[in-house]
Amino acid sequence: MRAFALVDCNNFYVSCERVFNPKLEGRIVVILSNNDGNVISRSPEAKAAGIPMGAPWHEVRPELERVSGLALSSNYVLYGDMSARVRMIFDELAPSVEVYSIDECFLDLGNIAGLDLEAHGREIGQRVRQWTGIPVGVGIGPTKTLAKAANRLAKKNGGVFSLFEKAAIRAALAGMDARDVWGVGSRWSKKLEERGIHSALALADADPRFIRKGFSVVLQRTCYELQGISCIALEKAPPPKKQIIVSRAFGKKVTTQQDLKEGVSYYMTRAAEKLRSGRLAARTLSVFAHTNHFSKKDHQYSSATSVSLEVPTDNTGELIHHALEAIERVYKPGYRYHKAGVMLLDLSPAESTQTELFATDSCWQPELMQAIDTINGQMGRGTIRYGSEGFRTTWRRKSNHCSPRYTTRWDEIPKAGN
Repeated sequence: MRAFALVDCNNFYVSCERVFNPKLEGRIVVILSNNDGNVISRSPEAKAAGIPMGAPWHEVRPELERVSGLALSSNYVLYGDMSARVRMIFDELAPSVEVYSIDECFLDLGNIAGLDLEAHGREIGQRVRQWTGIPVGVGIGPTKTLAKAANRLAKKNGGVFSLFEKAAIRAALAGMDARDVWGVGSRWSKKLEERGIHSALALADADPRFIRKGFSVVLQRTCYELQGISCIALEKAPPPKKQIIVSRAFGKKVTTQQDLKEGVSYYMTRAAEKLRSGRLAARTLSVFAHTNHFSKKDHQYSSATSVSLEVPTDNTGELIHHALEAIERVYKPGYRYHKAGVMLLDLSPAESTQTELFATDSCWQPELMQAIDTINGQMGRGTIRYGSEGFRTTWRRKSNHCSPRYTTRWDEIPKAGN
């Protein structure tokens, strides 16, 4: 029998901040979304204080100030780098690793013969905490679905929990709602309840053939997984992207075409970086912009347009060129734009792209793109950028409470006190 582990970084965004600012330990801390809009991560103390996830900042601010809590803007550069460091540790402790999200990974622990699973789980947690400062929970089981269920229990049992014995599995599933099973959620939970399946144990005891007939083969696999039969393998490589979207709300309302072009240029630069990191090229791009749909004061307007390219490309300059032409068709004066974005579609592997006989050299400049990516990777994003991104950038998202990018910027590296 094989063993799978799901390792989840506890309160990940807050934990990353605490690694470099120990004064945050024990304090009520929340992390805010883009433009300091909503609460997206909470410290245990914030949870205990009743601050809800997803709450608007303007609503929780009075309560946070009353209890001497602290709000920080999201620092995704820091969180992404810390996530990569944690992943490097997993690579040393397991033969195969699947990155499930920025703060979760599945580990294939291999054959469990002679292996003390909980001791190995504690070793994983201790290694990550010692080398990165991030606390984790480790759930271990014979399938990925049971490992996910064990991870829920790990947080209440010292950070490590394993589900292998039949009695322990049934007891754990009996105390879990069917909607809380990995892969079920609200999508199928209501339909399951209509058929009398309310708990995870009831789903495990259901006839897999009945589940497939009434739902899908995907839920049938979940049913087998709850029974201890592994049906979902680790994805050692992420599936190819079908599209890439970069879209954000502006820090303040945009009214001029120039500001809108600067924002779209910046978003396209980020999208092109993601395109090259996946070794992909795009044949179609789409640009959109709209006002704030929830504002009763603003006149409403929304528009989008798409451009088909003769040759798929990953060249930032080429993509920006077409995006700026597209935004001229989207832009309409007299409106206060709240959000804009770009989308890259019809993606294909860059190395197998068929070029046109009369295609211009601007479509492909791999050496230039590699040089820019390398410099920006070493010296910090934006070290080299296109002039169309602008320099005033008053439209940039709000980050009034952002911590330093401790691990990726020389000028923001932590400094020891006197």
